[in-house]
Amino acid sequence: MASSQRILHPFGPLFGPDSRVLILGSFPSVKSREQNFFYGHPQNRFWKVIAALYGQEVPVTVPEKKELILSHDLALWDSIASCVITGSSDATIREVRPNDLRIILDSAPIERIYCNGRKSHEMYMKYILPVLGQDAVCLPSTSPANAQWSLEKLVGAWSVIKERD
Repeated sequence: MASSQRILHPFGPLFGPDSRVLILGSFPSVKSREQNFFYGHPQNRFWKVIAALYGQEVPVTVPEKKELILSHDLALWDSIASCVITGSSDATIREVRPNDLRIILDSAPIERIYCNGRKSHEMYMKYILPVLGQDAVCLPSTSPANAQWSLEKLVGAWSVIKERD
């Protein structure tokens, strides 16, 4: 079994000057940390959900993933900047230091913030909302651990990210 260790988030946010919707995960999985990019675990359905929402091919490479996000005015980051964690398990996260989302919010016209799963939303509400005062909506996790949600149900729930204010 993996041991607990304090880990710093290994990569920065992905956003562009036109990003209007920010999607926050909790903290990168072991696979994501290895790939140095978001949602790197092959069983995570994030890329399938986003591709389905926009009628695109599921991206494979990091440049394809970046293009998918940026071409639809989305932004990606995580609620947690560093924490003590065992492997990839959100349930083991403790001693959290949140990310400073002003890096994105000061540079892009973000209109809405969505959290990918309960842990991200919990961390947002506890650490980030009191600082920013901007609410975030919790979406069902695309993690393989959230097996009760089919891809079809996830796509339906996540379709709110396409709505414009």
